[in-house]
Amino acid sequence: MRFCWQSLVVGCSLLEFSGLTDAGVAAAGQPTGAPQAVIDNGVLKAQFYLPDAQKGFYRGTRSDWSGVIGSLTYKGHRYYGPWFTKTDPNVIDFIYQGADIVAGPCSAITGPVDEFSTDDKALGYDEAKPGGTFIKIGVGVLRKPQDGGAYNRFRLYEIVDPGTWKVRTTGDAIEFTQDLADPSSGYGYHYQKSIQLAKGRPEMVMDHKLKNTGKRSIASTVYNHNFLVLDGQPPGPDFVLKMPFEVKAKGPPDSALAQIRGNQVVYLKALAGKETVFTQLEGFGPTANDYRFTIENKKTGAGVRITGDRPLSNVVLWSIRSVLSLEPFIAMTIEPGQEFSWKYTYSYYVIAGSEK
Repeated sequence: MRFCWQSLVVGCSLLEFSGLTDAGVAAAGQPTGAPQAVIDNGVLKAQFYLPDAQKGFYRGTRSDWSGVIGSLTYKGHRYYGPWFTKTDPNVIDFIYQGADIVAGPCSAITGPVDEFSTDDKALGYDEAKPGGTFIKIGVGVLRKPQDGGAYNRFRLYEIVDPGTWKVRTTGDAIEFTQDLADPSSGYGYHYQKSIQLAKGRPEMVMDHKLKNTGKRSIASTVYNHNFLVLDGQPPGPDFVLKMPFEVKAKGPPDSALAQIRGNQVVYLKALAGKETVFTQLEGFGPTANDYRFTIENKKTGAGVRITGDRPLSNVVLWSIRSVLSLEPFIAMTIEPGQEFSWKYTYSYYVIAGSEK
């Protein structure tokens, strides 16, 4: 089996990647020449945008640069793609502009992407002096602005060092690694994300390993944003969200838009305009048994089951008219020299009798 390795660092020359042309990406103002890769197991087909500090599809300083899925299809259904219609480097998070949803550089990302956070901040941010450095796992060494101020995940920080990225692809799998060291803050790590399409099945497995190669303990949470744009359907009554526990809400959603019913979250209307559903979900137990979620759309007949192998520390649901995001969190503490691993499994399916 032939493997393809590509090192991706600032200033390096890039090998050419054959990928998909996406008119929607061009229309959204994202770089159409961004390096890409495609994997396919004959059942699922997934297109990835690869990490690159100069030409990458995503160059924000919020989310992990690895495993950015621009498109995943199964039996004619499309699960991931842009949830925004335009981008603007001056926008913080996103805004509504007429009929458009305009995303800023830290939010203009797609698919099931990870974000690491320590007390809603980045590693070493509070200790760094203005002009000093801190760490965002999966992104790199960043510089704290001279104005200081509180950390803001939607702010685009200067990237001092993106580390060394490598990407390895086979026909049905892709592996990302990032090595990063910041002597100034004392943090360093080796990060690996391996994504495998199961042979002959509509299943995608994301394996993660994070090894602490620095001098300081890494205490963090990680969540997957799961930007689901299933067949372009707005979150609404056709969607069903199920969990293996009796759901309680810390700050219930707008009662005109969505409700908690037992182990389900139901939408009461299709989201439109600037309507937003946001809630923090509770009721899960201390084991990984509760990291099991089902999202399906009765109108299109497509769904996905998401499972994890670590206990939940938090769950958030965020939805606007163009995207449904169920965000499960896990927590980790990694001492120097130690490694932490975790896994997500995505099982895609169609409801019986609804196949195209």
